[in-house]
Amino acid sequence: MKLAELSERSGVSTATIKYYLREELLPPGRRISATRAEYGEEHLRRLRLVRAMIQVGRMPVAKAREVIAALDDDSLDHHARLGAAAWALPHGPEPKDDAQNTEDTGAARATADALLESLGWDYSRELGAESPAYGMLIDAIGTMRRLGYPCDVGQLLPYGRLTAQLAVTELDLVERYETPEGQVEAAVALTVLHEPILLSLRRLAQAEESNRRFVEST
Repeated sequence: MKLAELSERSGVSTATIKYYLREELLPPGRRISATRAEYGEEHLRRLRLVRAMIQVGRMPVAKAREVIAALDDDSLDHHARLGAAAWALPHGPEPKDDAQNTEDTGAARATADALLESLGWDYSRELGAESPAYGMLIDAIGTMRRLGYPCDVGQLLPYGRLTAQLAVTELDLVERYETPEGQVEAAVALTVLHEPILLSLRRLAQAEESNRRFVEST
């Protein structure tokens, strides 16, 4: 398809597509002349991913480029590409490097490790030391400890079990895509797109349960 058709089918302006091409967020089209190129379904699929990251996820272009680089790294196997792309996604603010935070880190890490062990997750400690998600979990547990909210393994375990079920649902959806490239792109896009849905549903569920407990029973 020509650039104009790619723009029409994707809903992205030609100027924006050209910008994404310059920023290496899209692979170049197949040259048919000095000034014209053809684009395929892979460009349409990649545009959906880029829009999810930049327009929905509010991701900076530089960070989106890191995710794209992980997606396109042919030296990695399918699982490693999924992991590398997920690691490249934003994971919240960096932990604060203060004395109190340092003091709580060891206890928070112990809780996180015990939680993962209780869930039966095959989690490499060497890999975990570098994982943004693992670091974010430790920081979140440390914050809860400092503020005096319950965060031991027994209280966190139900959340872990629910997310394990959610992971099965999400990867079942990802596997519907026919190609490995499509699956990795879908995994990243759906991670970005599902997070606001999950937050919204959680708050709606809390409101519903509050109504059931405290209003309907009176």
